[in-house]
Amino acid sequence: MSTVVEIYTDGACAPNPGPGGWGAVLRYGRAEKDLCGGEATTTTNNRMELMAPIRALESLNRAPLTVDVYTDSVYVRDGITKWVSRWRANGWQTSARQPVKNVDLWQRLDEAVRRHEVRWHWVKGHAGHPENERADQLATRGLREAVEAAKA
Repeated sequence: MSTVVEIYTDGACAPNPGPGGWGAVLRYGRAEKDLCGGEATTTTNNRMELMAPIRALESLNRAPLTVDVYTDSVYVRDGITKWVSRWRANGWQTSARQPVKNVDLWQRLDEAVRRHEVRWHWVKGHAGHPENERADQLATRGLREAVEAAKA
């Protein structure tokens, strides 16, 4: 019986667009790991929301695993569960024949997901969910550290 990896993710941008950060809490049994990062240059909240599960999934060094990803981003959840297979089949174009926004990150997430059995869950953001709040704090930290590093 395999242990399920739980990943809680969040992204932040201040302002949007502007500098951004992402955070992820990984839990495997009793082990926990916090990840965060950011960009001091102009990015968007959606890009940071995508970076969090990408970096978390890419950090898993064993495959395949069963992974439950919790996000407060409907954009990420719907994109990966409903839209990405059609985008891939359509040459990374939308149904309106427009280029998919953030295609570089969608392709990277699509690749990271293929290594595992990933189940996607939406949680309401800023509603007191402990792990989501922690991921939010990590995203804010990632943003702050990226901006501070750029000033140094």
